Amino acid sequence: MSKTPPGPKGEPLFGSSRTYAQDPFRFISALERAYGDVARFDMGPMDTVMLCDPTALERVLVSEADRFRKPDFQGDALGDLLGDGLLLSEGETWEQQRKLANPAFSMARLSGMADRITDHAEDRIADWSHGDVIDAEQSMTRVTLDVILDLMMGVELSEQRVQTIEEQLLPLGQRFEPDPIRFAMPEWMPMPDDAEFNRAVRTLDEVLDDIIEVREDSVGSGDDGPMDFLSVLLRALNEGNQSPEQLRDEMMTMLLAGHDTTALTLTYTWFLLSEHPEVEQRVHEELDDVIGDERPGMEHVRELDYLEWVIQEAMRLYPPVYTIFREPTEDVTLSGYDVEAGTTLMVPQWGVHRSERFYDDPEAFDPERWKPERASERPRFAYFPFGGGPRHCIGKHLAMLEAQLITATTASQYRLEFQGETPLELLPSLTAHPRQEMSMRVQER
Repeated sequence: MSKTPPGPKGEPLFGSSRTYAQDPFRFISALERAYGDVARFDMGPMDTVMLCDPTALERVLVSEADRFRKPDFQGDALGDLLGDGLLLSEGETWEQQRKLANPAFSMARLSGMADRITDHAEDRIADWSHGDVIDAEQSMTRVTLDVILDLMMGVELSEQRVQTIEEQLLPLGQRFEPDPIRFAMPEWMPMPDDAEFNRAVRTLDEVLDDIIEVREDSVGSGDDGPMDFLSVLLRALNEGNQSPEQLRDEMMTMLLAGHDTTALTLTYTWFLLSEHPEVEQRVHEELDDVIGDERPGMEHVRELDYLEWVIQEAMRLYPPVYTIFREPTEDVTLSGYDVEAGTTLMVPQWGVHRSERFYDDPEAFDPERWKPERASERPRFAYFPFGGGPRHCIGKHLAMLEAQLITATTASQYRLEFQGETPLELLPSLTAHPRQEMSMRVQER
């Protein structure tokens, strides 16, 4: 007998989409508490199954990943934005692009880039003074843009050009905020914010065109040239193994996905340290003990255990990517329930990371959860901020290296005191942003 997952009934036409759009985070948590491993609901006309069972998640993301594909976004705004880049591509295209990208993200290469990450962090805090009030999210966005432009595209842009990129992020993000009307309407139907979104995409395309023009004569040939991702792709283009369209899609994916999640991780880390001075004090003590008067470098990162736990805990409580999606290519059984081919699978980091089934006092900020002996007690996929399996985030190691070095560089000199209201409210888009400005007062240590 067929077993259909349980879940809320929802409204005619809209299903649960209006409830989800009002607050996706509350909706995901409520479903996880009410139904546990599996829940089914309608996102407008889209049949959706939310999966919070770590054992089933391992099947979907790792052991049976070939039975689950990413949903086809090519006909909607996400496809217009990122095209056939690594984040959305499938099959042979994805395999070819991933193979090309791997050398640029290898730990051997990234280890040699640690000083450059520290350089960018020092440059961005050089004009801070005691008592200044900064927007932490904006500051972290700018430093992570600096890093991705340098390490993955081999360029350093003017402050005006970086600001141009930053100004496009708001209309892009707004386009992907949950909207029950959009859920119910066909993708081709025009909506009020489409024009602003399209203008932002065109502006970023122009920025990327300029970057490519600057770099196209300086990438060398074979294995002797620079190994930033743009150089690798331009050499492939010159050899006939890459199309201009594919190059554009990869660079757009790298520009946006390459900085956003790390900037958010850093923003939430500063917020949590400000709210928990005893944790902040331990971070400072570790930095003083490990780094002292030196500049943070790769040799220090390996010894900053407590700082790593802090960043991991920040990504548990505030995962920048709060849910990912998959789609079974055939009928499957997950956690004892039948799921038809083509059903949208929602795999929510937010729901799993904050589940009391896997974490004691899950709303609390407790970096010591990541002590090896405690972490080993949890299922593997009770924590997956970077996804998992063959489609795990290729920038995982870069993101962690950035987060540790930028935090270490900044916290060696300053404390940041949050000036806003709590509890923190989140704005759902492709990633989870804070709704309020993240104003923080700079205090010299």
